Amino acid sequence: MEFIVAYSFALEWKVRDMYISDKVDSLKGIGPKTAVLFEKLNVETIDDLLRLYPRNYLSFDEPIAIGEAEIGRRVTIKASIQSYVDVKKVRSLTLVTCMVKDGSGSVKLTWYNSPFLKQVFHIGQTFLFVGVITIRNHQLVMEHPEYYTVQQYEKLQSSLQPVYPLTEGLSNKVVTKAVTNALPLLDQLVDHVPEQVIRQFSLMPLKEAVRGSHFPENMEKLKECRNRLVFDEFFWFLVHMRIMREKTVKAENRFPITEWTAVEEFIGHLPFSLTKGQEKAIEEIRKDLSGATVMNRLVQGDVGSGKTAVAEMALLATVKNGYQAAFMAPTEVLAIQHYESVSKELEPFGIRTELLVGSTRISEKRKIYEALAAGKIDVLIGTHALIQDKVCFKNLALVITDEQHRFGVRQRALLSEKGQDPHVLVMSATPIPRTLAIIMYGDLDISVMKDMPAERKPIKNCVVGPKYRPTAYKFMGEQIKQGHQIYIICPMVEASENVEAENVIEYRESLLEVFPDNIRIEYLHGKMTPDEKNTIMRKFADQKIDILVSTTVIEVGINNPNATVMMIENAEKFGLAQLHQLRGRVGRGDAQSYCIMLCSTERKEAMDRLEILNQSNDGFYIANEDLKLRGPGDFFGVRQSGDLLFHLGDIYNDADVLKQANDAIAYLEKEQYPFEELVNEEVIQGVQL
Repeated sequence: MEFIVAYSFALEWKVRDMYISDKVDSLKGIGPKTAVLFEKLNVETIDDLLRLYPRNYLSFDEPIAIGEAEIGRRVTIKASIQSYVDVKKVRSLTLVTCMVKDGSGSVKLTWYNSPFLKQVFHIGQTFLFVGVITIRNHQLVMEHPEYYTVQQYEKLQSSLQPVYPLTEGLSNKVVTKAVTNALPLLDQLVDHVPEQVIRQFSLMPLKEAVRGSHFPENMEKLKECRNRLVFDEFFWFLVHMRIMREKTVKAENRFPITEWTAVEEFIGHLPFSLTKGQEKAIEEIRKDLSGATVMNRLVQGDVGSGKTAVAEMALLATVKNGYQAAFMAPTEVLAIQHYESVSKELEPFGIRTELLVGSTRISEKRKIYEALAAGKIDVLIGTHALIQDKVCFKNLALVITDEQHRFGVRQRALLSEKGQDPHVLVMSATPIPRTLAIIMYGDLDISVMKDMPAERKPIKNCVVGPKYRPTAYKFMGEQIKQGHQIYIICPMVEASENVEAENVIEYRESLLEVFPDNIRIEYLHGKMTPDEKNTIMRKFADQKIDILVSTTVIEVGINNPNATVMMIENAEKFGLAQLHQLRGRVGRGDAQSYCIMLCSTERKEAMDRLEILNQSNDGFYIANEDLKLRGPGDFFGVRQSGDLLFHLGDIYNDADVLKQANDAIAYLEKEQYPFEELVNEEVIQGVQL
């Protein structure tokens, strides 16, 4: 830490003629090629760089004996090389292994695609190894550990080391050096939060928070710095929401929808009975659409509660009253699924439905634009492609967004601007406790659908330790023989530079050694291109993949009734609400479905927490329990599902900060503060508007 501060002062004379708004390649050591890599992380200016916060931090604790290491936890061991380094090819991977030991036991170390290590380690040498110890085939194993000499490790023990978001070709070392070079320009950072809010809520100075988030003195100071940055994200989000509410609450209903005969006919032909939640939501939507002011409503329904059927009825009523409607989904696969469902269900009523996504051919897009503007398309379903400039409706009266937390406030507003104050219906399967939902969706009325269709079989859950893995694999094989499919979820937990891709790729490789050659296994992760992701999800939906190994990218986007098993590795790393959201990918068909939550540690508190999921399939109950259990500052687990509007904030883990930001808005309202003065492109930071 002292070195970083001294280095920063030494740089000050070099940056006197630079500005925080300058391009990032104006910093020493960043050339054009490196600047292009930074652009992939949405870093173009020095200001962007200073707001590229670490995604994790490494602390270097005292080493412990191998025999005392807890399974599933990151530890440091001091051990000597016991065997020669073995390098061999396993399909497309180079597998590097060696044995190390101390006075209490031995561990097998494994690296992938690192053959150079054969020249690094020699029998009898002592190193410190940092990683997670697991058990494989009755042997202690540490995969891809970091390694240090005794002298290197002693230097690291006095600080927290930042781990930044990366892209291929950009190392953590390069980002750390660039941020260090940019620190002297922090004095130019302007804090736009009103001074009275900073005083009233005793907020840490913004410059101090930014500096401390990159190079924290200790964990306690890091939490203080992070809380200030999270406060800002929530504060600006809520400011924008408040201004939107002011505009929409008073908007006149230009599209009164009063004729519901077709909807009643639609309900009469359904092969199932509506739940009480569906009936109540439809009635609330009906009152909104026929009322004096425009509808702004959130339908918050648990996974599988029947939100799509409610949306279809709203679409049908809108079109039968002579208007057009738009339906926006966050992924192409989900948009396609909605299109297939809506077009099938509404075609008997003469509804003309069309699909518009990024991959739609240009010639087809032109036809859609023309037909839409001429009023020859009733319902347009798609992704962000719906908010492009060329998309023009003739008389747009209803806008529906699915999985609303995947869209920023600005994106939702852009879709609404395709018409003149159209009705707005947003849907979310993310179970958010009502206290938080009222804050997050302050501009919307809320309908909650808690009950499930009677014909739906509850998912059978189990929480197990790592020793259960072979039994789980055997069970999966039996399910595949019955014609079903499997999800396996790998979280992003290690700190290596390409960890998300490596986790699923390496896991798939290990599965290929376990299952017979005729079982088709593929992987999916967030670093793949949209086309690659869509191809894999489509293949899985078409039953051309038996086991899909994925990160949480599948949380939204696949509706496959044939998938019956979800196994989640390192389940204790996830929030309960996100685990519930993930397991909602199964249980969508007639067959009994199962969720196996594999906990990498057998600590009682971790197992007890997961037991809540084992006992309940009620997402709203789980969300409330999650809120109680995950205390503030627990920000190194896998991020929750409802947090995607924010770079740092998590509405579960940071619920106390969210409430503080909401209190700040209430305080300014009481002081009659002119909110409109706060909103401009320079002020809003850290939120996808």
